Amino acid sequence: MFEQQAAVFLYAVSPVHMGAGQAIGVIDNPIQRERHTGHPCFAGSGIKGAVRHSFEALTASTTNTEKLAEQLKSRLDLIFGPKSDAANLHAGAVSFGDAQVVALPVRSLKGGFVYATCPQAIARAQRLLAHLGLTRQWAALPEVKPGTCLTSHIAQLGGKDADRLHLEAFEYQAADKACVALQTIAQDLAQHGLPAGDGYSFFREKLAADLVVLSDSDFDYFSQHAMLIEPHVRIEDETGTASDGGLFYTENLPPESLLIAPLLASQTRSGKPDELIDAITVMAHMKAVLHSKLLQVGGDATTGRGLVAATVMSQ
Repeated sequence: MFEQQAAVFLYAVSPVHMGAGQAIGVIDNPIQRERHTGHPCFAGSGIKGAVRHSFEALTASTTNTEKLAEQLKSRLDLIFGPKSDAANLHAGAVSFGDAQVVALPVRSLKGGFVYATCPQAIARAQRLLAHLGLTRQWAALPEVKPGTCLTSHIAQLGGKDADRLHLEAFEYQAADKACVALQTIAQDLAQHGLPAGDGYSFFREKLAADLVVLSDSDFDYFSQHAMLIEPHVRIEDETGTASDGGLFYTENLPPESLLIAPLLASQTRSGKPDELIDAITVMAHMKAVLHSKLLQVGGDATTGRGLVAATVMSQ
């Protein structure tokens, strides 16, 4: 039984390829997506594996004393569970759920890009936070019909009557040019969804100012077609030239994407009294090594892919 809960916001700093295997379409290596929405997602197992893999390095960068760092590293198997070939098998004390999209970057005529979201993504994030004991007092958004949008500030808009939002090759009419409910949501996400510090101050301010709401169907288009697609060529070792049929395409979640995942903790489960760590301490360990830290998730790590900034939000 998990006794402690927290939300982990994951903010993409580089393109992220959390792979879903091979496909038969144009994209050879697609990213993971939810079946029912088609939105990009990160599997909880992949997040947990990445955190476990990085736990030793994260511990060393977080703690001030060598003794405390060694203590945390010695608790690796107790917190995450031992490897499958260990003599004493037991469940780990932490669980990561799947990460779901909160907002995606979409190229805009004004301001370079905006953070785009939809009523469905906002409602799902609000529901998840409520289940984790982090209820947000977000007011209900006005109805958003296809072809329209909600903006938090009029500076995002253009056109003859300054009521049009231009994203990629599409134009959306602002149903509310300065939506008060959206301003509250944007400021809350900017405060809790991105790490503290000067390095992210620009992006916190931009998220608070440039969050826009599209209809669920319009957002679905961008979640499917506004990803980063990279061509790759397989090189022959002997000749140093491209191999026949060696061209393939890899899909990546673009930088500046924001996702949220649940983090749950229980007491350790090894069954040994001298190894018992209560759930509060386990969660404290996880927050200490995760909050405002840079993780690498997914594939293509050697080419700088998969860098995400984690921010832990708890009671």
